[in-house]
Amino acid sequence: MSLSILAVDDSRTMRDMIRLALQPAGFTVHTADDGLHGIDVLDGITPDAIITDINMPRMDGFGFIDAVREQEQHRATPILVLTTEAAPELKARARAAGATGWIVKPFDPAKLVKALQMVAG
Repeated sequence: MSLSILAVDDSRTMRDMIRLALQPAGFTVHTADDGLHGIDVLDGITPDAIITDINMPRMDGFGFIDAVREQEQHRATPILVLTTEAAPELKARARAAGATGWIVKPFDPAKLVKALQMVAG
């Protein structure tokens, strides 16, 4: 079963690392370089899960999660936050916005694959 993922991160290197971690495991990876771009990309796809960074220009991860959750068709789509941030208050804020989980960078590719299979499979 091929799962479709939207990865939203302002770092090209991080988007590439996510793609390199997920494609060999059979995932289809769509990418966006910030929250606003993520909303645009989301318009044309129905991902099984979304990965988002928190600190991004134009629209940060919290704004992006809010915008995704406002869309009926994406209310239940799992959203994993992938960020360098580890503060409990930020995790609580992300959960309140509708995030499903939190992974701190740098990430272990095998763990990311497993987490996505758990939430999206």
